[in-house]
Amino acid sequence: MTLARLRNAAWAALGSIFRVGWPRSDRARGAAMVSSLVLHLHPARVKRHSLRFSTTFGLGLVSFFLFAVLVATGLLLMLYYSPHPSAAYRSMKDLEFAVAFGRPLRNVHRWAAHAMVATVFLHLCRVFVTAAYKAPRQFNWVVGVALLLLTLALSFTGYLLPWDQLAYWAITVGTSIVTYAPLVGESLRFLLLGGHTIGEAALLRFYVLHCVILPCAMALLIALHFWRVRKDGGLAAPAGMRRRLVLAWPHLLTRELALLLITLVALAVAALIFDAPLEQMANPTLTPNPAKAPWYFLGLQELVKYGAVFGGVVLPGLALLTLLLLPYVDSAPRGVGLYFARERWLANTVFTIAVAATVILTVIGTFFRGPNWAWVWPFAG
Repeated sequence: MTLARLRNAAWAALGSIFRVGWPRSDRARGAAMVSSLVLHLHPARVKRHSLRFSTTFGLGLVSFFLFAVLVATGLLLMLYYSPHPSAAYRSMKDLEFAVAFGRPLRNVHRWAAHAMVATVFLHLCRVFVTAAYKAPRQFNWVVGVALLLLTLALSFTGYLLPWDQLAYWAITVGTSIVTYAPLVGESLRFLLLGGHTIGEAALLRFYVLHCVILPCAMALLIALHFWRVRKDGGLAAPAGMRRRLVLAWPHLLTRELALLLITLVALAVAALIFDAPLEQMANPTLTPNPAKAPWYFLGLQELVKYGAVFGGVVLPGLALLTLLLLPYVDSAPRGVGLYFARERWLANTVFTIAVAATVILTVIGTFFRGPNWAWVWPFAG
């Protein structure tokens, strides 16, 4: 076959991917965006202000990239994992010492999960302080809150799977908080664990939740979230801003590709430097002191210390209800698209105090609580 024929065959292959052929002009790029299944997730043209890094800091996209990494690495980890107490811990040891690249694979999955909790939370904070939850984006804000809850649930259910001391007692503490709910607390914990103690039934339920049910729900809500962003007019912009449109290809796609590469490199570096923790095999008869919940629930565990029902149920429930009702209560079109707009000083002040309190309580639970949940100074002595 001659070089010309090879070249023509290559162009024909590209033409089979892009129905309009390989785009060589702005018009062809716009047509390619519309005709491609993957690229059609984007509009052909986007508002120029949405390309600024300061508009979103890329938090939504990074969260999506992390979820994609978790799905990919999770599928690989499933090939070597057995969801049974007698085999789960051995699976972790095999990944560390017997499976080629098993240790960095588990490290990437672990740090991506923690990073996703942080980025989804920060993304929600960014949407709030820019009032981007207001009309016509109210429902998408509710979807975003649901995505945060699913992110926490995904990380929490995956926490038990290594079946080591850290995982076992973190889930023990985390699920015990559920029992503080009046009337239904014990029943909810029994439903979650499949029994009164953490054992084979609990591990199997957490495995199915983590690997099947929650990821499918997450993928569905992410698709809905992206679709609503487009249907609701794109990203929120300040009133009166000139809404100049530019082609998504190459302006948006190149930025997304760069952000994806940065995310992957950061995860790879973290996986090479820091190993995911793995303690001794879970032992129900050996209770660590203190036993701590996963880090993202340590603020809640700290609140429980000051009042089980109020700190563990009432206050978190009121906070969640406030987030869900917020866009329908605060509907005045003021300060949309602006960071900490003066017109919204009260709402932003209350929200900032709540976020700061959450962070402070988490830090206290992480570094300043010792045996019997007594106050300790880190690095002292």
